[in-house]
Amino acid sequence: MNGISMLIIAVILDFILGDPQNFPHPIRFVGFIIRKYEKLIRSLGMNLKLGGFILTGLTIITTTAIITLILWIGKSINPVVKTILSIYLIYTSLASKCLHKETKKVYDKAVEVDIEESRKMLSYLVGRDTKSLNMDEIIRGAVETVAENTIDGVLAPLFYIGIGTYFGIPVHIAYVYKAINTLDSMVGYTNEKYKDIGFASAKLDDMANYLPARLGSILMVVSGVFFKYDVLNGFKVLFRDRRNHKSPNCGYPESAVAGLLNIQLGGTNTYFGEKIYKPTIGDEVNKLEPKHIIDTIKVMYGSEILTVALIICLLKLI
Repeated sequence: MNGISMLIIAVILDFILGDPQNFPHPIRFVGFIIRKYEKLIRSLGMNLKLGGFILTGLTIITTTAIITLILWIGKSINPVVKTILSIYLIYTSLASKCLHKETKKVYDKAVEVDIEESRKMLSYLVGRDTKSLNMDEIIRGAVETVAENTIDGVLAPLFYIGIGTYFGIPVHIAYVYKAINTLDSMVGYTNEKYKDIGFASAKLDDMANYLPARLGSILMVVSGVFFKYDVLNGFKVLFRDRRNHKSPNCGYPESAVAGLLNIQLGGTNTYFGEKIYKPTIGDEVNKLEPKHIIDTIKVMYGSEILTVALIICLLKLI
């Protein structure tokens, strides 16, 4: 089976099944590796900034070695087994259905105007403190989460799967990216505990998402055509506000969504007891409503379909 066929099957599996509940999830194992290495590095009492570089390197090397071993064992049994394992690993590197499912829980509670449950559901998705958020801030948090993770959890993995498919190693390239991204989500914070040990992971994640964030955000705006969103304003806000974020990449997808939906994102949030100011993104033409969470999920799926179609076309051309 060729790489394009494996990609299509993996995407369909993610659309239908989402994260596997009764099977081992490779990303959870990557997280386990990170925790073990972090604990080891901290116990050695070394300089934590240097330790962060070691943590990043060891995680990527270990993840790649395990993926190589799994696929080698599969091929040793039967090439079909290797293909099945490859499809499973590609499928579990994508997160659109999971993102849809988890943010839909926030939407459901917001529609019910159950602020306590809405805060609780959002707290499972974000690093910010949700205990005192009002409903507008809860909806904003959910929309921003879907927008940012459209890149991190969907389009960027597809970007690297496409590159890996061209070189005949889609699983390896995808999981190098997932290791980097998981490192950032676990240790890439700027608070006192993680600012040194997470420095390398955060910078590498910024580099890994540089192109996907920019190309993906354009595709997010284009996907607005499918849903009759304000595409012209999407491009306007994307190019105007893309740098209105502390992260060099997160402002891009947030600007795309804010422009498409004529809403305003960004602003001050509290992380681990520290208030972090962020400039606003977009214009408050429309007041934030629960339906904007669903609108952002639609943009995620639309841009995913566009990305897969673009990858297939490019792979066939080259």
